[in-house]
Amino acid sequence: MLVKQTDSNTVVRRRGPVVRKIIISTLIFIAIVLILSFGVKHIVSRVNAAPSLSKVYDAWDKQDYINVYNLSNDVTAIKPYEGTALAYHGYASFYLGVSSTDTSEAQSYINEAINSLRLASYSAPDKLKPQIYYMLGKAYFHKDSSSAYYYYADLTVYYLNKALEGGFSAADIPEYLGLSYAQLSMTEQSIASFSEALGHGESDMLLLAIAEQYIKSNQQDKALQYLYRLRAFSDDEQYQIKAGLLLGNIYTDDGKYEEAMTEFQTILEKNPENADAYYGIGIIYEMMGDMAKARAEWRNALKKQVNHPGALQKLGQ
Repeated sequence: MLVKQTDSNTVVRRRGPVVRKIIISTLIFIAIVLILSFGVKHIVSRVNAAPSLSKVYDAWDKQDYINVYNLSNDVTAIKPYEGTALAYHGYASFYLGVSSTDTSEAQSYINEAINSLRLASYSAPDKLKPQIYYMLGKAYFHKDSSSAYYYYADLTVYYLNKALEGGFSAADIPEYLGLSYAQLSMTEQSIASFSEALGHGESDMLLLAIAEQYIKSNQQDKALQYLYRLRAFSDDEQYQIKAGLLLGNIYTDDGKYEEAMTEFQTILEKNPENADAYYGIGIIYEMMGDMAKARAEWRNALKKQVNHPGALQKLGQ
């Protein structure tokens, strides 16, 4: 029987590619292990380097909003969806925004507050969400205030009501709701909210705002009550002037021309540049049938305010 002879060199050559594959595979495996090990260590070290939420709470208790802002930002840099950190970052951004005297900076902080709070509303613990909605409502209100437009009044109302539905309460919610309803021309809701706000304490702004809403709803008798209270207790000359203009207009509509004239002339004694007072006096003369004097007063109004809409309309007739 013949025995087949195999050359040892041939066997080595056949085994060579297999050995190389094993070596390469082993090296690749080792490289992957090292990379993963380094990555995990890096991630762990970053997580350990992030400040704890207790530091955020401590800064918040001290009303150190800059520190809250920075510490919470450090946490979210490592944990982007850490709901509590996002919430406190939003709170701090809000307070930094409303305290800023730079309009651009204030708007930037408010926008950041809204972004953080919206993210927090999805990922924060449920117990925090009513307060997050409250802060979101206020942030949208101030976004409108700082831009001089009222694009977000509906969102202010939505989130503040969501906060109330969640059991959150704050003394300033009715005032924010009253102002926002007024911006949306929801007069009845505005009056109801302002009336509730008055239960937490009177202010010049509240008394004037509720009077304005009663005037819009043709309830001048109720408006007068709040204007009289404002006139009696306010030390602010600007609110006194605003109340006087409203009183003068109501008296004019009621045919009480002497009382109306007194209101407008009192305003001009305090501020001779007030175009609305000249316009109001012109309306009184018009109602009395003296068009020469009426037009003279409207021209005075335009000297003080060249684009006064009422005076322009009257003189254009």
